[in-house]
Amino acid sequence: MPGVPPQRFVYLGPEGTFAEQALLTIPAAERGTRIPARSVPEALDAVRESDADAALVPLENSVGGAVGVTLDELASGEPLMITRDVVLPVQFVLGAAPGRTLAGVDAVAAHPQASAQCRRWLRANVPGATVVDVLSNAAAAAAVAAGEYPAAICAPIGATRSRLAVLAKDIADHPDAVTRFALVTRPGPPPPRTGDDLTTLAVYIAHDRVGALLAVLTELAVRGVNLTRIESRPTGERLGRYAFFLDCTGHLDEARMGEALMGLRRVCADVRFLGSYPRATQPGEQPVPPPAGTSDADFADARAWLTKLRG
Repeated sequence: MPGVPPQRFVYLGPEGTFAEQALLTIPAAERGTRIPARSVPEALDAVRESDADAALVPLENSVGGAVGVTLDELASGEPLMITRDVVLPVQFVLGAAPGRTLAGVDAVAAHPQASAQCRRWLRANVPGATVVDVLSNAAAAAAVAAGEYPAAICAPIGATRSRLAVLAKDIADHPDAVTRFALVTRPGPPPPRTGDDLTTLAVYIAHDRVGALLAVLTELAVRGVNLTRIESRPTGERLGRYAFFLDCTGHLDEARMGEALMGLRRVCADVRFLGSYPRATQPGEQPVPPPAGTSDADFADARAWLTKLRG
């Protein structure tokens, strides 16, 4: 039912991962039912098939970049809509069985992305340890709890769930790294505008038109819509065919965003609206005010002036 908060949440599992940790920052999810999924497509299909009300999936990482499978899934299949994003600091720990010391670590279980983000720390602190690839951070922690390996790189929630001792905290090579997650639902009215919102789009440019991408950017820029992220993904048709994912400042209900969307509709082969939602801010971030002349009142005044000219 429209307006009813989601109660059944699915997330990229297994339990004890950063995705679950991010989901628990959402009050409704903390109170509701939380179900781990084996993959991003499985999580999103659960929402499409009404087996869940919302899915939390990774969108991008400040070190590793965009999560391609999430973008591809949002661009294809039955439409879905982002209703909020969550930005979570990536704080890796080295977990081990209680009583073990750092000197006794000769092997470390880790997801390949986790070990890549902790490479310098591993080299400096356990140079002789073998790094063993596993399927997830949670699986690494569980393997240590089962006695398969002496230590694991995992999220703090994973160490807690597996009852591991934390031998070292904040072991990532990039201490300010964050992962951005998207909460995705079935299409409906977007959350109300807050004054600090993002709108996410997937646009397909007209490849037979010179300057097609420039035309997309111009439709946004001339209306004072700031572009905070642009990612290209292959469409799968053939080489050179790409969809572009855009994060734009503003909300669907704002006049400047509405005008920009109409402009994109005119110049693009296709536009998929992926949601307008409150922007998740990081410490110290401030919203960037739109340029002069792009407020709703400015657009209304210009429209009234044109109507008067036309008689």
